[in-house]
Amino acid sequence: MTETNGLHPDAFAFYAELEQNQNREWWLANKRRYDENVKAPVERLVDALGGEFGPLKIFRPHKDVRFSADKRPYKDHLGLVTADTASGGDASTFYLQLSQHGLMLAGGLYQPERAQLARFREIVDDNRLVGDLEATLDEVGEQGFAIMTEDALTTAPRGYRADHPKIALLRLKRLAIAAQHAPADWMTGPELVDRVRAGWRTVRVWNDWLMENLPRPVEGAR
Repeated sequence: MTETNGLHPDAFAFYAELEQNQNREWWLANKRRYDENVKAPVERLVDALGGEFGPLKIFRPHKDVRFSADKRPYKDHLGLVTADTASGGDASTFYLQLSQHGLMLAGGLYQPERAQLARFREIVDDNRLVGDLEATLDEVGEQGFAIMTEDALTTAPRGYRADHPKIALLRLKRLAIAAQHAPADWMTGPELVDRVRAGWRTVRVWNDWLMENLPRPVEGAR
């Protein structure tokens, strides 16, 4: 198995500087720096993780700005994703994000289908079933993971009252969890691989719950 000595310490500074230099001239002047100090160490990490979690995909650094109000051409992070084939086919994922803020380990269902989201809300609304969901969230929470609330509804979903005791769960549109880690020494050393493995194994606990409790994805159903 190929191991890695960790990320390059310059990777975090690279993204801090990129945030202030969203232009082609800076990017071209720093392209070799990106290739050697950011991408190459992540590629070694991909090799080390591939046996358990592969195949993994590194997202391209350029943004698709055609339909976005944010026209900055470069992403402020490097993203790495793989499908959790053991826990639900190609829908549930493992995700890693490298930025100036450190590393985020995450995964789950980022774009649940309507039927999956509807079933999730039924479980939240059922006192006989919600306990197992909350116990699973508590389990991953002990390892630093929390449900992602980005893009959550600001009002109650149709059919549920706004003062529902579980309204925060009912408002979710993503069924994913994440743990954010500030830059630390373990990220630039051999401990990195084991820390990412451990984090994604926690994500697998969540992915297993999703697979066991939600309908399987149906292509074209979103």
